[in-house]
Amino acid sequence: MNFSLSNEQRAIQDGVRQVCSDFPAEYWLDRDRNGGFPLDFHEAIARSGYLGVCMPEAYGGAGLGITEAALMVEALSGSGAGMSGVSAIHMNIFGLNPVVVFGTEAQKQRILPPLIAGKEKACFAVTEPNTGLDTTRLKTFARRDGDRYLVTGRKVWISTAQVTEKMLLLARTTPIEQCQKKVDGLSLFYTNLDRRYVDVREIEKMGRKCVDSNELFIDDLPVPVEDLIGVEGQGFRNILHGMNPERTLVGAAAVGLGRAALARAASYANERVVFDRPIGKNQGIQHPLAQCWMDLEAAWLMVLHSAWKYDQGLACGAEANAAKYLAAEACFRACEAAVLTHGGFGYAKEYHVERYFREAMLLRIAPVSMQMIFSFIAEKVLGLPRSY
Repeated sequence: MNFSLSNEQRAIQDGVRQVCSDFPAEYWLDRDRNGGFPLDFHEAIARSGYLGVCMPEAYGGAGLGITEAALMVEALSGSGAGMSGVSAIHMNIFGLNPVVVFGTEAQKQRILPPLIAGKEKACFAVTEPNTGLDTTRLKTFARRDGDRYLVTGRKVWISTAQVTEKMLLLARTTPIEQCQKKVDGLSLFYTNLDRRYVDVREIEKMGRKCVDSNELFIDDLPVPVEDLIGVEGQGFRNILHGMNPERTLVGAAAVGLGRAALARAASYANERVVFDRPIGKNQGIQHPLAQCWMDLEAAWLMVLHSAWKYDQGLACGAEANAAKYLAAEACFRACEAAVLTHGGFGYAKEYHVERYFREAMLLRIAPVSMQMIFSFIAEKVLGLPRSY
């Protein structure tokens, strides 16, 4: 059992931090105030080659694992970019894993290189207004029409749809009542986000202002047959191949954000003098921050354990879900503690921790709720009966 990082892995962390050093806290504060997708940041990450960290070398990627991607994401988030920075690039990093696994050679040659190079951006269009996490019940329908499909429906909470050219889209191709299993009849497409047929409406939200979230209204969007990924009707099973890496990398992002908040809190506690002594001398300040450090370190070990199991081809559903939950909770507590350590100044935007606190809430909600994780662990690990 070896917990040390290789020289290559440390180089990834150092390289990402170097790129992020050109985008200091003031950059992200401005983006949080004024919005606007961080295109320059996205381009800098792409130029450095990190968008393809875990994509196959044959298509321009580095051919590394989810472990290396987790190291990259933690370093990026921990630089102070937080979820604003991570969300700007996360789809490029792992979102196209179903294409890698189920796509034809022609599809991979067409789809992956421009995404890895940062020449194209993609969004993930799955969630719908009336189905939530019950993905098998989604209503968006793709009707076969000759050598194309015509897609109609609604999607919600679709990140980056204001600036993307492509979307990975899950839709029904067979009505659920005609399927033997409710997971059947869903198909996955990677296609153009053609705004002649897709009305993209941005949702105002609590945090991460510079990375848009949207509702999509799709009306007879023509999708060529060659944009179908894998076998028609097997789309739900296809997207499962991206879920464990997603949860693992969300956990990595949460640890990074929590560490960024903790570093600011510790620095402020050393500098802020009240009653002729730095407030960091008070155990009422010390102990919550010390506990946050321990919580984040424990969550990080679960993130790395999950990533290692995935890279070894081992089942990691329990570990990936646990990593996401533990890291999100540790991050939230660290960001809360950072705000409270700053006192009244923690409520001021210029100290950055209030932005971290708002972004931390997202990690408790998406991409899967803590209650769904509890249910998964109860059923799959503890052998308890399914509750829903």
